[in-house]
Amino acid sequence: MTSIAAMKRRGFLKVAGGAAVAGGAFTGLFDDWSNAAEPTTVDIRDLVESDSPEVLALAQRVFDKCVLEKLRPPAEPLLHTWVQPGGPYYMGQWIWDTMFVVDLLSILPDKKQVIRDIFQNYWDFQDRWNKKMPDYARDMITVAIKTAPQEERQFSQIPILAWGVERVYQRNRDEELLKQCLARLERFHDWFWRERDVTDVGLIAVGSYSGIVQHARWETFDHDCAMDDLKLTPHPARKGRNEGAWYGDICMAGNTAYLILGERSLARLAAVTGDTAMAARRDKRIEKAVKAMRDHLWDEEAGTFLAVKRDSLEKIPVATIGSWIPLAAGVPTPTMAKRMAEVLASPAWQTPLPVPTVDRTDKRWKSNAFWRGDVWPSTNYQIASGLATYGHKDLAADIADKTIANAIKQGISEHYDSVSGQPLGIRDYCMSCTLVTMMLDGLVKEHRLSVRRGSRE
Repeated sequence: MTSIAAMKRRGFLKVAGGAAVAGGAFTGLFDDWSNAAEPTTVDIRDLVESDSPEVLALAQRVFDKCVLEKLRPPAEPLLHTWVQPGGPYYMGQWIWDTMFVVDLLSILPDKKQVIRDIFQNYWDFQDRWNKKMPDYARDMITVAIKTAPQEERQFSQIPILAWGVERVYQRNRDEELLKQCLARLERFHDWFWRERDVTDVGLIAVGSYSGIVQHARWETFDHDCAMDDLKLTPHPARKGRNEGAWYGDICMAGNTAYLILGERSLARLAAVTGDTAMAARRDKRIEKAVKAMRDHLWDEEAGTFLAVKRDSLEKIPVATIGSWIPLAAGVPTPTMAKRMAEVLASPAWQTPLPVPTVDRTDKRWKSNAFWRGDVWPSTNYQIASGLATYGHKDLAADIADKTIANAIKQGISEHYDSVSGQPLGIRDYCMSCTLVTMMLDGLVKEHRLSVRRGSRE
């Protein structure tokens, strides 16, 4: 395999212009939606209901700007409708960004085929990739299927495709989507365990077939402080021809938890279709990984899960945003979750706008730094969801309501300054649609929004 050239991905972006959502005062700096694949507006009042005009205005903008306007017509090599996250740097279909979009898209009527087409882009990539790669590398899905003439990326991303399929199915009951996706998802998960759990302990590291360290970091939260000393090594056991230094030496709490989250979804969906053998295979993976996280990543003093060195299992002494994702994946015991809630409620994590992407007491924390102190609606949604599942609903609601209130005041953006709440990055970024998702999931107390009865397909 040949290395791909280093390429600029997310970088530290300048603060985007913000304005109150209710005022609708954003200006169109990068928008050019003349080639949008679908109508770019919907009357939100036909879909959802709320007593708050501000909440309805936020929901309207989310569906119009973060969901419908992000649907693009086919563009080589994407043969079907695809999701562009937003802004000029994101010309392709990512994994985790897209899953938050299809979740809300499935609320709209007559979108089943569009959603199937979006997922088909992943399986088309899988086929193209498999034709040229050795057996051990087959069935990967890239971080982003980039439009031509951009180079193909040789690493993956947070594995929540199965979670996305389950969310869609829960909303629209599309059995054809399950037939299309489940076997492909299992192959993708098996690639992850084979190529990212190279010591077979049940913990997921990062990596890249390009051999470029920053590419490996892009498999998770790009500039996560736990990966500052990341190195890529050859496979510790496989000594075949044409092997390279492709495997990261740090196992990440967030990535392992995301794969467990996806495995749980895949196991449940397999059970729905009557494939008890697949469900049993996935349950076995879940059991092993949960035990490994509790045994090796849990740190009682930190009150959360920490990354570890792959070969020694030595903990890396910094809590980051990935430390809290195990809550969403059902990894901690109730006692562990209680301790995690206590720490999340402490000053180290309770910035004026929580939850920062690294412990505020860490010397690398900066309120507007990219995955090093900023705040993202998508991770706040997942953290709040996990807290609520474990019964810590007041803390979950505090996080969710503060996130939504800030977006109503400052506008919808990719991420935010954790002290000032000022918007950062790309405005109307696609996965900030989770501002609506956390309301629809009932994670809030103040900003209530619900799907109107009879609005679904």
